[in-house]
Amino acid sequence: MAKQVIKSLFYITHINNLPSMFQHGILSHHQVQAQGVPFTPVYNAEIVASRKERLTPDKKSLWDYANVYFQPRNPMLYKVLSETSKNDVVILGIKPQILETKGAFISLGNAAHSLSSLVDIKTGLKNINGEYWHVINSDWWKTEDGTKRKIMAECLVPNGISPSDIHSVYVASAAIMERIRPVLSGLPFPVEAVVEPHMFFQPHRHGAITNTLSWVDGDMFFSHMQTLTVSVNTVGVMGKGLASRAKYQFPDMYVVYQDVCKNKSLSMGKPYLYKREGSLDEDLADEPFSLPNLNANKWFLLFPTKTHWKEGSDAKGIEAGLEWLLANYQTEGIQSIAVPALGCGLGGLDWKDMGPLMCRYLAKMNVQASIYLPQEGNIPPEYLTRGFLLK
Repeated sequence: MAKQVIKSLFYITHINNLPSMFQHGILSHHQVQAQGVPFTPVYNAEIVASRKERLTPDKKSLWDYANVYFQPRNPMLYKVLSETSKNDVVILGIKPQILETKGAFISLGNAAHSLSSLVDIKTGLKNINGEYWHVINSDWWKTEDGTKRKIMAECLVPNGISPSDIHSVYVASAAIMERIRPVLSGLPFPVEAVVEPHMFFQPHRHGAITNTLSWVDGDMFFSHMQTLTVSVNTVGVMGKGLASRAKYQFPDMYVVYQDVCKNKSLSMGKPYLYKREGSLDEDLADEPFSLPNLNANKWFLLFPTKTHWKEGSDAKGIEAGLEWLLANYQTEGIQSIAVPALGCGLGGLDWKDMGPLMCRYLAKMNVQASIYLPQEGNIPPEYLTRGFLLK
């Protein structure tokens, strides 16, 4: 069952380390020291040191094991990418057969954390394929419910992993792939280079509409824009789509949303700007307080697209809300903004109508703005051109 479900494990490293890893393999920290292998670190010294004192059931230090993740798109990668250029970070795909290595363990969460059980492979796989499966395959995590720790579940392999067990190198862009091609070309075993921006918290694709406005195909909740827009109704119910995810991840925002619905501060044509003070980086990154530039200024624009959740989206009401945004964004202090395709997808409206409508207003704003495409279907290329959207 494990081989059918777990197709790969993953290792995060600096691009400079690829030649060494294809020669020596992915070594434990103790083996790196013992063999004097030079390397470029991506983890800070405190994180590495914290793992030395934790012991496995075999009474060995975590430093005696090479550690690989079941899900690389996790809080540790978010932290690494916050401190290191995405152009210098690669992710190695590892064959699942390493789970059969004698003396290996599975950590049910970040192995350095005392709450993460270190168990044998059979027990670990039962958990990974069971209650942990939805966690390690999710797009989000939280500290409060343990998912931030659990999504970093690891396989611990004694001493190291053979170079021949590396099947792929994942990178964020085609330009990075070209940088690693010379390293891969001379290997005695096949290794695939894969461009996978989503894995690195980057959009699948994007396109410029104007100098300040673009469309984006990706995950809006990882946008670097100051303000994120959430489509809502005016009766205080967040049941599906982006609103449901926002409710789960930001319960404080949900409380504010219910309050402004009750006191009528939010209505069709009158969005509400919640100037949240909590840092999104603190929510997302492992050990966030060592990050160089914490993003403590993430706001949410609660944008009504329908009156009642049972109704379809209201195009005229959405246009009135866009008029409000254009008239008030400067006085409200909005410095940049990410907006979903308002009313599209679950809302029932069509991008070919709403795309040009949104661009008509957002293109007039003197700040960077991104429109995130609906994820419910593919938008034909002709509906993403500058000529169509600015008609």
